[in-house]
Amino acid sequence: MRLRPTVLAATYLILSNIQYAYASALTTAIGANVRMCFYAEVDKPKEKIGFYFAVQSGGSFDIDFDVKDPRDVVILEGKQERQGDYILTANHVGEYAFCFENDMSTITEKLIDFDIMVESEPRKETPGKPTQLSEHTSALEESIFKLSGMLTSIERSQKYFHTRENRGFSTVKSTHNRIFWYSFFECVGIVGMACAQVYILQTFFNRTGRKYKV
Repeated sequence: MRLRPTVLAATYLILSNIQYAYASALTTAIGANVRMCFYAEVDKPKEKIGFYFAVQSGGSFDIDFDVKDPRDVVILEGKQERQGDYILTANHVGEYAFCFENDMSTITEKLIDFDIMVESEPRKETPGKPTQLSEHTSALEESIFKLSGMLTSIERSQKYFHTRENRGFSTVKSTHNRIFWYSFFECVGIVGMACAQVYILQTFFNRTGRKYKV
């Protein structure tokens, strides 16, 4: 089956006007008392910045964060947050800083999964007359935006289950370590008590200057 030129032109028009984005999805470990920053460049004002993060493991699964614009002004911050999903409007052109801070922890390292996405909306010339494309464009736009929404929903669900899986694994690992050390110190205590009892009994029956007749 061959598509008509008008349908192809309408498809090209919609795809050319759909938002494009460049993103950086990373997973990084942040040590105790460490502040770590990541940067995203914005080329045009009013662009959208998507910022997602989730603490995968470490401590109570929380972290401090803040977002600064190119003027070094804090536009978003949070304390002891486990995860977040934000959409920001970049009012200024330049470099935006996304920082995580693990000051509340003295020995525990935190594993952070985060995603920074910068979106823009380029406009291209229409490859045909609007009257020829109007009836095809509306149906294609609706279908494409529905698919985009479904993909976004699936992506968010995957991130949610990924975070739950990592947190569950971290909890199981921490519980296993606690049980191991509890059992170890319990065995050490039992052996220590047995040795202490033997020593006390030997000292009691072998006191200097005393003799016992049977």
